[in-house]
Amino acid sequence: MPHIHPIRLLVTAALVFSCAATSFAKPTQPATTDQVIKLIAVLKSDAPQKEKADACRELARIGTKDAVAPLAALLADEKISHMARYGLETIPDAAVDKALREALTKLRGMPLVGVIGSIGVRRDTGAVKALTGLLHDSDNDVAQAAARALGSIGTKAAAKALLDALPNVPATNQLAFCEGLLRCSETAVAKGDRKEAMAIYDRLRQIQAPQQVRTAALRGAILTRQEDGLPLLALALHSDDYSQVCAAARTAQEMPGASVTRLLTSELAGLPADRQVLLIQTLAKRGDDAAVPALVAAARSGGKPVRMAAIRALAEIGKPAALPVLLELLGDADREIAQAAQESLASLPSKEVDAAVMTMLAGADAERRITALDLIVRRRMTSAIPALVAAASGSDSKLRTAAVRKLGELAGPAELAALLDLLGKANSPEDLEVTEQALSAVSLKAEKPDACVSQVAARLDQSPPAQKCALLRVLGAVGGTSALRAVRSGVGDPNVEVHAAAIRVLSGWSSADAATDLLEVAKAATSPTDKLICLRGYLALAGHAELSTDQRLAMCRQAATLVQKDDEKKLLLAALGGIASVEAIDLIQPYLDDPATKEEASTGIVDVAGKLLQGSDGAKLAPKLMEPLQKVAQSTANADLAKRAQTLRAEAETKAGKK
Repeated sequence: MPHIHPIRLLVTAALVFSCAATSFAKPTQPATTDQVIKLIAVLKSDAPQKEKADACRELARIGTKDAVAPLAALLADEKISHMARYGLETIPDAAVDKALREALTKLRGMPLVGVIGSIGVRRDTGAVKALTGLLHDSDNDVAQAAARALGSIGTKAAAKALLDALPNVPATNQLAFCEGLLRCSETAVAKGDRKEAMAIYDRLRQIQAPQQVRTAALRGAILTRQEDGLPLLALALHSDDYSQVCAAARTAQEMPGASVTRLLTSELAGLPADRQVLLIQTLAKRGDDAAVPALVAAARSGGKPVRMAAIRALAEIGKPAALPVLLELLGDADREIAQAAQESLASLPSKEVDAAVMTMLAGADAERRITALDLIVRRRMTSAIPALVAAASGSDSKLRTAAVRKLGELAGPAELAALLDLLGKANSPEDLEVTEQALSAVSLKAEKPDACVSQVAARLDQSPPAQKCALLRVLGAVGGTSALRAVRSGVGDPNVEVHAAAIRVLSGWSSADAATDLLEVAKAATSPTDKLICLRGYLALAGHAELSTDQRLAMCRQAATLVQKDDEKKLLLAALGGIASVEAIDLIQPYLDDPATKEEASTGIVDVAGKLLQGSDGAKLAPKLMEPLQKVAQSTANADLAKRAQTLRAEAETKAGKK
């Protein structure tokens, strides 16, 4: 039987059943008599409270017998009593215990409560009689402190005093008395006196005590009895009080041995569903192989919550013996049961499971083969990648699509060539799409993407148009100089679809090195759509923070020579509106005169002016902003925008010293 851990209960009054061992640690360098004398002198003087508190704190570290009386003299002072006790508690001399016992007869109120607590900390067995007398004190705080202190002392005499007083204790104080008794029982267990501990636990189980006391007492009664506590555990599992059932289940988690497992499994079938679930969860946490047969039976039959709990428990215990039933339940009519079995199979740590998954993949049942694909990825079965490739080349379209998708999740750059081969064989839009996604995912896993780019680019010339479009999109996802070069070549492809795909990939490029290509294509474009797409991509790059303001303005000026249609102008205005520069406002202003673009131009000027006025050069730039803002206020049909422009113009005038 293992050591019984301290009982911890959560209660409003901070009921924590754990007895801390008292430590009278002293400094490695002994204090000199002069140091102690000086600190004592402070205590006896008219020094401020803080100085006395500091002296008490230091005496807790280096104090000797000589400090006991001066510290004890402060116990009645409510302002510093707690620090005096702090100083006394660690002094390893019987004089401290005598002084604290004497204080019991002289103090009242909180100073008395504090002294009682210190006696408990020091576990002074000589104070048991005096503390017993205080158990019936009219001050509830005093009576409760006495009960807890007796619990900390933990002798048979202390326990007897608490047990004798328990029948007549007021309800207000009952919790503290129970705490004291539980502390006594812990001490008895620690000393090997299990009989004494059992008597206390049994007494507490029989009274009308708070729930946390009864559950703690049940736990102690079962664990203290060791093997003989099993009947009590079984009885509690059938209790009308569900808190006792839960306490029994938690206690069972602490008890080793096959006999406990046998008891739990034998009780399983005779309990209501909610308790069966609780016991199944307990068996899972115990992790005992002996529970597997009962869990297998529960997984096959019974209510759905019980079956689900049993399936999960089998995975938590993690033994190969669970494999047959989990495989069987993959085909259960209830989809949730089947899904739970699949989840458990995915987490079951066993080579036998891997082998069973591969058998499923090689079978004839299409649904189970797709389930096998999912399990291969979730179990990270990299050894199954060749089998995935084979499945991706098969005739079953559903299986083929699923296999390619799983290759994207599990495969690495080493499988890039195989995926490129699969792309070449793809003969449906769905096959093309999933293979393209898998290629992108695998390429992005590479430490050196350029190596993947070269393999992808090498397939461009020999691929049909649909595959070529997919390859271009993969190159766009990977990015980089080499990929950009390959995409650039696709822009000139005679095939309309390939040309369009290359332009779209180029327009979505994430780095500014594609800007020149986009501008050139926009200039040469004969198709309005191509031009608009390239301008959109080009101006999006003009918004990159990696570029300087001058670079972004230069790009916008280049674009301004090309924009003609309203949609193109609006793209330019959106880009300029993101550049905090007077030059950006200068480029925007002409568009205020165009009815189709005046609102976008107004928004851009207001946005830029607002940023500039808030900047460090706001006062310097303010004179240049007043006229554009006034023009916005007169041009826009948006009342809110006009108001913003007027507010900013007034701010500009103030900063320029015009007001």
